[in-house]
Amino acid sequence: MKRIMLTVAYDGTNYCGWQIQPNGITVEEVLNRELSRLLGEEIRVLGVSRTDSGVHSMGNLCVFDTDSQIPPEKMCYAVNQSLPDDIVVMSSCLVPDGFHPRKCNSIKTYEYVIYNAKVPSPLRRRYTHFFYQPLDTGLMRKGAACLKGEHDFRSFCSAHSDKEDTVRTITELEITESPLAETAGSEIRIRISGTGFLYNMVRIIAGTLLRVGTGFWPPEKVAEILEARDRGKAGPKAPACALTLVGIRLLEDPWSLV
Repeated sequence: MKRIMLTVAYDGTNYCGWQIQPNGITVEEVLNRELSRLLGEEIRVLGVSRTDSGVHSMGNLCVFDTDSQIPPEKMCYAVNQSLPDDIVVMSSCLVPDGFHPRKCNSIKTYEYVIYNAKVPSPLRRRYTHFFYQPLDTGLMRKGAACLKGEHDFRSFCSAHSDKEDTVRTITELEITESPLAETAGSEIRIRISGTGFLYNMVRIIAGTLLRVGTGFWPPEKVAEILEARDRGKAGPKAPACALTLVGIRLLEDPWSLV
């Protein structure tokens, strides 16, 4: 028996998130099904980030155990033959028995993309949040500055989350704006890295910064919301389609933990 780690990219549009659930098909379910068919044994992958319904990924991580003789580095090519076009295993490798990347120190990076223009684009609708009101990214950056570092992010966590510990650390938070040649609009990217995130945390931060960008709230309001530790004080949860898990960077070599 050996343990293999996969790096998985997917378009989350047609899935009810990563984790198996009764109300629709998920990425985890598809991976389990196709790996089980390929290897002739029951496979259950263990994922790191349980992305929500409609959220995309460029590099989620998961592990599974198998008796297969397929070389670990070739596993990605083998399973990709039967996966749907919207799920791709980018790489595969051998890791120590019992290793789980969720229990390893890591940095997760998410990106939320806003299509800021007067009219929507049918070609961007699956991966951006269309927002027609003009946005001031300078104000958004000022508001976001207080979120860096270790804080209690209870105000930016969905109310029905079962997490008791809501302290998290944001290591990087950047907001960039790129003019779009085809329109008078722009693409605004909110890129957030941290050691961990609460349920819907990035989407609620994005929804709050949108209110700051329109001038509805001053930048100082974000610090007040953070201090309040009250979900009701923050902005709305922004749509899932514009959120992508860019990647998960392990801070420790799996083999050094043996």
